[in-house]
Amino acid sequence: METPITKQSTITAQKLDKYFDVTGRALKKVKIVKKAPKDLDWQKAAEDFLDMATRYYEDAKHFAKKGEIVTAFAALNYAHGWLDAGARIGLFDVGHDSELFTVD
Repeated sequence: METPITKQSTITAQKLDKYFDVTGRALKKVKIVKKAPKDLDWQKAAEDFLDMATRYYEDAKHFAKKGEIVTAFAALNYAHGWLDAGARIGLFDVGHDSELFTVD
């Protein structure tokens, strides 16, 4: 099946900037939820989710500098996916921000 290409299928510099902004704000907003000291697996999972999001965000910046905007856009979506998933399952406190995250 061939996918039709439309104006909305284009990743523009403005669209990329928008997603850098959204994901950058989301990265700054998340706070790892503190659990009882004995629950180290929870803490490790939260740190791993945040680490993956940060790495994908940095990868996106790298690809954007190289002019590879499709790859940068994909990396931003992965970064935000890690943040959103962490917020959704309760690893991160995002202050009920349903603009940046799929919560509430």
